Amino acid sequence: MGDISVRAYAKINLCLDVVRKMENGYHEIATVMQSIDLCDDIDIAFSDGFSITAESNLHYLPRGDKNIAVRAAKLFFEASGTPPCGCVIKIKKRIPVCAGMAGGSTDGAAVLRAFNDYFSAGLERKQLEELAEKLGSDLPFCVAGGTALCKGRGEIMTDLTPMPKCRVLICKPPFPISTAELFSVIDGSVLKCRPDVEGMVKALEQGSVAGVARRMYNVFEDVLPQKYSEIWSIKSRLLDSGALGASMTGTGSAVFGLYDDEEAAEKAFAMLKKQYEECFLADTMEKYV
Repeated sequence: MGDISVRAYAKINLCLDVVRKMENGYHEIATVMQSIDLCDDIDIAFSDGFSITAESNLHYLPRGDKNIAVRAAKLFFEASGTPPCGCVIKIKKRIPVCAGMAGGSTDGAAVLRAFNDYFSAGLERKQLEELAEKLGSDLPFCVAGGTALCKGRGEIMTDLTPMPKCRVLICKPPFPISTAELFSVIDGSVLKCRPDVEGMVKALEQGSVAGVARRMYNVFEDVLPQKYSEIWSIKSRLLDSGALGASMTGTGSAVFGLYDDEEAAEKAFAMLKKQYEECFLADTMEKYV
C-alpha cells in the first residue's frame, strides 16, 4: 500500500457560552467555531500486521491508544467494515498543544477523512461526523471545518455563512489551562455576561469582520483564576496592536486577535514572537470537505 498525507487544521472559538450542566455530567455549550490554516501535517505509512501507532516531532505525545489519531484509525476500521491493517501515523505538530485549538481532535478527524478517501469507504460527511463524536467533542466540527454554530457538547452543528477572510494572530503563553478546572470553576459561578451568539451569526451573514470582532466573547475568561492573568495581558497587547477584537479560544490557553490590516498583523506578530515562542499568524478558511 502507498502512503497517505493529509493536513489537520486548527480551530478557534469566535464566541463561547456554557449554557448549563446536563444530567449526564457534560456541559451544554453554544459556540461559533472557525477553521484557520494553521495545521499539523499527517503522513500515514502502512505496514504488515495490524499494529497501529503514532509518531510525532513532540516526544511527549502518546504513541498508542491514548493518541486520538490512533483511536480514530481503529474506529474507522471497526465502523466502516474495511479490513484492518497496520500503519504508523506520523504527526508533525504545528498547532500548539493544550491551547483550546483542537490540536488533538483535528488530527483524529483528519485520519477519518484520509482513510475514508484512501479506502473508498464511501462514508458521507454526516457519517464521519457521527464517528468523530465518539472520540471527542471538537472532532465533529474538525471533520469539515469552516464556520459553524455548535451546540450540545459541540456535535449539534449548523453551517454558517463563511467568515470573511482575515488575518488571525494566535499567541499561546507558556502554560496550559486545565479544562476540568475551568468547568469546575464555572459550575460554581454566576456568569455576568454571555456572548451575543445571534448577533455573531448576523455579522457573519453581513460579511462584517468588524461585526464579528465586536461580538467575540468567551465566558471562561470571566472565571479565569488570577494565576492565568497573562491571558488578559496578551489580549490587551493584541488590541493595542490593531486587532479588531481579541479572545481566548476554548478553555485556553491560546489567545487570538482578528486583523483586517495586513501590515498591522505582521507588526503585531513580529512584536509578540519576540516574547512568545508559540506565536502564529494564520488566515481564516472555508470548509475543506
